[in-house]
Amino acid sequence: MAQEQKFTQEQRLEQQQKLTQTITHQQLLQAVLTELPIAQLQERINAEMDDNPALEISSDDPIDNLDSLDPLDNSDSQDNPDTTDTFEKEERQSALDAALESLGRDDEDLPVYHSGQSSQEEREEIVYGQTISFIDLLTEQMNMANLTERERDVMEYLIGSLDDDGLLRKPLDTISDELAIYHNIDVTAKEVEHVLHELQQFDPAGIGARTLQECLLLQVERREPSQLKTLMEKALKLYFDRFTKKHWKALQQGLKLNDLQTEVLIAELRKLNPKPGASISETVGRSLQQITPDFIVDTHSDGTVTFSLNTGDVPELAISPSFVEALKDYQSGKQPQTMQMKEAMVYTKRKLEAAASFIDAIRTRHQTLTNTMKAIIQWQHRFFEDGDEASLRPMILKDIAERTGYDLSTISRVSKSKYVQTRWGTFPLRYFFSDSYVTEDGEELSTREIKVALRDLIEHEDKRKPLSDEALMNRLAELGYPIARRTVAKYREQLGLPVARLRK
Repeated sequence: MAQEQKFTQEQRLEQQQKLTQTITHQQLLQAVLTELPIAQLQERINAEMDDNPALEISSDDPIDNLDSLDPLDNSDSQDNPDTTDTFEKEERQSALDAALESLGRDDEDLPVYHSGQSSQEEREEIVYGQTISFIDLLTEQMNMANLTERERDVMEYLIGSLDDDGLLRKPLDTISDELAIYHNIDVTAKEVEHVLHELQQFDPAGIGARTLQECLLLQVERREPSQLKTLMEKALKLYFDRFTKKHWKALQQGLKLNDLQTEVLIAELRKLNPKPGASISETVGRSLQQITPDFIVDTHSDGTVTFSLNTGDVPELAISPSFVEALKDYQSGKQPQTMQMKEAMVYTKRKLEAAASFIDAIRTRHQTLTNTMKAIIQWQHRFFEDGDEASLRPMILKDIAERTGYDLSTISRVSKSKYVQTRWGTFPLRYFFSDSYVTEDGEELSTREIKVALRDLIEHEDKRKPLSDEALMNRLAELGYPIARRTVAKYREQLGLPVARLRK
């Protein structure tokens, strides 16, 4: 009985240890800013400046000077000699007054050199869709064309000179001069025209035309021979002015057509696209926007790769000296400690802390993007040397996370919605990531490299006798890619290529 009472009265103390991870506000802010591409970052900074008067544009580089920022430091090191300027001091005081008035309201390694932030001249706006860009599509066709290195350089410049409609507005003499002056490529206007004719064979029809008339004629030229094609060419060559002004009766009389023939001709002419570049955007990418590449990578003749982080039009940030001075005054007790002054001190301190936090998050974003891009270039160094898609090594988020020491989620945020401008074209950052295929012998192959080889086999096959998936499997094995037939079928489908019977 006594033993039972002992057990009843016994108290047991258990200690349980739990490990929980809580993300801080600063970590969340850094994550959000890291994910933003340069254009959206600019919008976020502008919004933050509108909301926080303690944050202002500085003539100094905030990334180089952030270590010295401590809005709560009472030392004289925070004094800014420029604040003695009466006009600037009044301006800052007005901002502070306006803020105070709002109180109470709802408120391994290959060398990769980082060359800092890009200059204004290096920045280039390019049109992009969500999948592939107008420039990328043309560059891909250029890489498949049979061109000399000299012709390729001229072609690349021509592609970069096209306007958003896909037309070439510059005179060929001007392009010849620009190639000589800026790229040390000495070519005549006639040679440029020869390369331009090659470009005009690319898809979509009409790309690279110098005038609207040439654009439409290039599209008609690709039609199969017919009486209608002949009539369309005559209408565009002989009666182009009547066509553009929609003088259909005059066009009918000039070509001596009846009403039905005229109706058919007009319907076909209206199917022609005056803006082939825009058509690429509509069919290949959606939600187009003007964006600036987040990274600019340069490959030099000796194989050295350098890169810079593009700052776009993002302003350089600093903490408002007037807010720092105001906080010092509040903390020094020089002003009477009324309720309003105490509220003003709390408000000023909160805004200063938010400004310092935001600038620090911008600095962290800069460092994170820089380290990640450096690791990607080191991993994919061969691609940045030769621009060959087959040179891309298998690379997943984990590889870069391990190399940089960042979390997988951080690498994922960096690679999201960002673009890289290279000598070989401009690519989404995710372009450089791909899975690998492990053979039965344990050899790791790049799935991208296999797909390039597969696409090349299909493009050069005899269209009268297209290769079956089994035949493609055997050909790939001969090239050093021993993959299964079902894998061939899967990659073929991912490339958007039909089965053999539909490729005839």
